[in-house]
Amino acid sequence: MENYHINIKKKFKFLAAFLFFVLIGFHNSNFAFNKILNDTIGFDQYKGVVLSTKTKKPLVYATLNVNNTNISSITNSQGEFLLKIPKIYKNNRITVSFLGYTSKVIDFKDFDKDKIIIKLETHIEELTEIKIDIKDPKVLVKEMLNRKGDNYFDFPTNMTAFYRETIKKRRSYVSLSEAVVEIKKQSYNSGRVDLLKLYKARKNTDYDKLDTITLKLKGGPLSTIQIDVMKNTLNFFGNDVFEKYDFKFDTSTKIDNRPIYVVNFKQKPHIEDPLFYGKLYIDANTFALTSVKFKLNLEDKYNASRIFIVKKPRKADVEPIEASYQVNYRQKNGKWYFGYSRIQLGFKIDYDKRLFNSIYHLTMEMAITNWEKNLEKTTFNSKERFKSSVILSDEASGFSDPEFWGEYNVIEPEKPIETAIKKIQKQLKKIK
Repeated sequence: MENYHINIKKKFKFLAAFLFFVLIGFHNSNFAFNKILNDTIGFDQYKGVVLSTKTKKPLVYATLNVNNTNISSITNSQGEFLLKIPKIYKNNRITVSFLGYTSKVIDFKDFDKDKIIIKLETHIEELTEIKIDIKDPKVLVKEMLNRKGDNYFDFPTNMTAFYRETIKKRRSYVSLSEAVVEIKKQSYNSGRVDLLKLYKARKNTDYDKLDTITLKLKGGPLSTIQIDVMKNTLNFFGNDVFEKYDFKFDTSTKIDNRPIYVVNFKQKPHIEDPLFYGKLYIDANTFALTSVKFKLNLEDKYNASRIFIVKKPRKADVEPIEASYQVNYRQKNGKWYFGYSRIQLGFKIDYDKRLFNSIYHLTMEMAITNWEKNLEKTTFNSKERFKSSVILSDEASGFSDPEFWGEYNVIEPEKPIETAIKKIQKQLKKIK
């Protein structure tokens, strides 16, 4: 029986090598409080919100791109954004886009810098006018895979990204870690792995609310680039993908004013191993994958937990209750590249001799905020590279400096996160 479970785990290393491990253990570290010096550069800062004209609700994870540059940002779960634009690009317009909505090009100079409201119109249509006769979704997926070399970057790039990692115990934030990272992104035609370097990071943790048990994420930032499914194709679309998955067309939509096929996928009924289910968003003209949203099948709780858990307390049972993933791609000069990813995990922890269980939700997200071609094909040395065994929250310092990020673009904090930071800081001051 033990050999059977080892084989299951080995299979997942090939099927989903981008899944990361969660370390659960007792915590006895002290909180470090260091101040990091600012970066200084001339830039203009803009804050606002992106809304749906029809529903009046915020558009979560909408993209903002500074035209004729590689600078971008993304809205938070409240639809809010903060975009920093170097003064040399102050006359450039901004394109705002969201899946299923008509993109809008605007000039931020026409708005109050701190009160920008952007409204997007919904746009859903059938692709009857597109002169492509594809009736079988499997044919479309095969074409998407065959055109990988034509559709995605065929040169290495230097990327700057913002990464955020949060842990919630039920509805309360108990741990927050953020970082600016540098990425050596390899060509999509290359088998070389993407490399990551931590540039600067900060954290806040309320150890009282963790209740003597703390969750730690190993290699969090690496996980968010490893779910680039078009770079790590074989980990997701293996050679036997059509033997394991069923595909079905869904209602088509638009993104960046481009017609998009939507394809649902899920594992075949006879497949016993826990696989994925979700949606592929495929450009109707180029057959490029523009976005993918998927979840892990958690019906087999025991084997699913063995995929994630590296270590746990002896007198506690840990059960995964959520494993969701999202990857978005952006286009530049006819080529697509990795732009944003998000991982959400949920765990229920039952303790011996305790009446109630604990429920934790972990979220990791990375947004590419700038990039350039790596013409010299430079790399990071082994000491600089962020390793999969590293725990970001152990490497980061405090939240003491409000200007910590300087000119770097970040994802605007949610109001609950901002509130949590203030509460945690007050608690730490009391402890000190």
